Amino acid sequence: MDGDADAALEARIRIGWNKFRQLVPLLTNMDISLIMRGILFSSCVRNIMLHGSETWSVSKENELALQEEEMRIVVGCVILKLKIRVPNKELRERLGLYDITSVLQQNRLQWYGHVLQKEDNDWVKKCMEYEVRGVGETKRKIKENVDRDCAKRLSGM
Repeated sequence: MDGDADAALEARIRIGWNKFRQLVPLLTNMDISLIMRGILFSSCVRNIMLHGSETWSVSKENELALQEEEMRIVVGCVILKLKIRVPNKELRERLGLYDITSVLQQNRLQWYGHVLQKEDNDWVKKCMEYEVRGVGETKRKIKENVDRDCAKRLSGM
């Protein structure tokens, strides 16, 4: 991922933290159930962090950075003492959240589905016809790989 894309991802993370700070009174309120706090977190903080993610080209390193920052915010929602160690999976379960990489993939798949439903002469759908030089695959192979990956991910969710 190039520098501009890294900067854009850092900006999305920073905006997510800002939204979390605005919602701290609600997200840390012990009178509100963890599930309700998870819904609030998902609909406000996470959606801001992933805004426009349907079209991102994200590397594994950036996915991990996004995951780490999200988990820092999630720990803030649950207000765990630093001495207590709880696995990330358990924290997400307590809040009723899916892993952010799964949500990122789901967003991409939804966007891909919308693109497939477009008219053949639509400029967005025509973008699928572009060949990437140097990759070594024909566009047919690329489409087959994308279709196969989409089917695998949908069956696994």
